[in-house]
Amino acid sequence: MKLLLNAAKIVNKATIYKSPVRYLSFVADSGLKAEGDDPLIVGSSRALLQRLGSQVEVRTAFITEEEEGDLLRELEPGLKKKRYEFDHWDDAIHGYRETERETWGAACQTILSRVRSVFATGSSLLGPVHILDLDKTGYIKPHIDSVKFCGSTITGLSLLSDSVMRLVKEDAPSEWLDLLLPRRSLYILRDQARYNFTHEILKDEESLFNGQRVPRQRRISVICRNLPA
Repeated sequence: MKLLLNAAKIVNKATIYKSPVRYLSFVADSGLKAEGDDPLIVGSSRALLQRLGSQVEVRTAFITEEEEGDLLRELEPGLKKKRYEFDHWDDAIHGYRETERETWGAACQTILSRVRSVFATGSSLLGPVHILDLDKTGYIKPHIDSVKFCGSTITGLSLLSDSVMRLVKEDAPSEWLDLLLPRRSLYILRDQARYNFTHEILKDEESLFNGQRVPRQRRISVICRNLPA
């Protein structure tokens, strides 16, 4: 909560940044933006955005509506057998169901092959894919994934809902980034962004991006990680 309040104090002074994907142009007074000037990442300073520019990405429309349906058809039967939980073994998640999946149908295998292609060449991936289903009232609290089980890169496909992810530097709460995660987008966190910043998914009532409301619905994330080196 302290991290959240510190970040909220300076959100109105955010520097705007757009994830470094193919169609970027540079705007000298405000950072990197995509066509249409719609930001996907805002932060506490231009210096922070430039420092983490290659380590934080949001790739919009990474999957199609049809591909989202393919994933949901495979995931929903198993998820429906579980109840939403409102505590977590390390108190990091509230209002969630989760599972892991190793085998997929052909259509989903094609999607996941695209996701895996964003990892560095030769990187060994964690075998099971982590599925996290957040209730509309659920949220992920600020945390850093254990270095014992995860390597330098995390990716997540966002299904069913837009949401906002917040990164806050663990030892300097005044340094933060907010990521707008549109439905069917892929986020990527690497290196410093993975090890030195907490990440969280904001609860519905706090879900604001650059001062604008981003309503949160039920959200399923399909998460891939590489293994520690």
